[in-house]
Amino acid sequence: MDDVVRPYSKQATNNSQTPSFLPSFLPSIHIIQFLSNEMDPNHTYFVDEIILEILARLPIKSLIRTKCVCKLWYNLASHKSFTQLYNHLSLKNAMLLLQLTDSSTDSTSSMILLIDHKRGVSEFSLDFIKDRVKIRASCNGLLCCSSVPDKGVYYVCNPMTREFKLLPRSRERPVTRFYPDGEATLVGLTCDLLANRYNVVLAGYHRMFGHRPEGKLICSVYDSGTNKWRKYVSDQDDHGFTHMNRNQVVFVNGSLHWMTQSFAYILVLDLSLDSWRRILLPEEMGCGNGSGNRVYLLEFDGKLSVIQISSVWMNIWVLQDYGKGKWDLIDRVSLRCIRGMVPGVFPISQGGDYVFLAGHKQVLVYQRKTRSWKEMYSVKNNSTMPLWFSAHSFRGTIFSCR
Repeated sequence: MDDVVRPYSKQATNNSQTPSFLPSFLPSIHIIQFLSNEMDPNHTYFVDEIILEILARLPIKSLIRTKCVCKLWYNLASHKSFTQLYNHLSLKNAMLLLQLTDSSTDSTSSMILLIDHKRGVSEFSLDFIKDRVKIRASCNGLLCCSSVPDKGVYYVCNPMTREFKLLPRSRERPVTRFYPDGEATLVGLTCDLLANRYNVVLAGYHRMFGHRPEGKLICSVYDSGTNKWRKYVSDQDDHGFTHMNRNQVVFVNGSLHWMTQSFAYILVLDLSLDSWRRILLPEEMGCGNGSGNRVYLLEFDGKLSVIQISSVWMNIWVLQDYGKGKWDLIDRVSLRCIRGMVPGVFPISQGGDYVFLAGHKQVLVYQRKTRSWKEMYSVKNNSTMPLWFSAHSFRGTIFSCR
């Protein structure tokens, strides 16, 4: 292992500089100096910059396997600073996650597909949860799942590390329930990788048993730091949400965001204040006036983004100034090459230069640099629900949800 581990001297310390691939919150390659006390008290070791860069870009399953190579790599993969580096790089690689259930059988299991625009398609399972679950939300490598047979039971899991947590039951009384079927209209998940904390949000319109729904939005928030729920009720009109609106919840700037059915505005839940507010869409989009355009809410490199689809164009907008509400049109894409598919495709996830779209039976990726389309996955039978019905944006991270 002489080509991987080498002695480290004071002179090297003074002359070395931070590699360009390290994020600003990591001061230098010397984050690995902690290994010195564990391996040899008389020497300090550090990983070659190229090796560190390679390890930080491996899929999590492959990274876990490298822990068997040597003690140095075993400790490295578990160190907080390396985890921060790994997560920082992983957040830039947005993927698409599909939960497929065969509707032609009585099978209770489902297949999970992860589609990476570089690595292709991989398959994994949520069988470690030991329950039949439905994915409700995704955020920074974590999934929020609801139990299918037991209403009101929720899990948070990291499918890459196969860790999960059964959330405690909310103390909501059985005589009150979400409208119309007892299930929350909106399910949101936040994951702060630096603070090592996450929240689950269940929101819906409230009704007393035997009464019509009230004009109140009840919101329950689970905090992983306290392992408790908190609840508050606010006066809110029925904003209206489609299935896609509910699936595409975005966590940026400490708040959760949902697109409303009217496409007139984005509904925002500020978790620091436990308050609701609205963000207006750019006037140039001309939505909500019968234009026929469809609008979808996504994340773009840590910022809020909306993708507007008409019969011939796909416009990508980014909220560049969150405080001032300033939107910029960053790309305008012709849909001529997929004209026949346009009515049935939905943008699900996007990275810096690519966009994933899911249709009834296909997943496409559009590469913005080359202006090209590519089919990433297609269904081989007719027995599954439309792919967009259970599609989520996903990023693989090292994060413990226990």
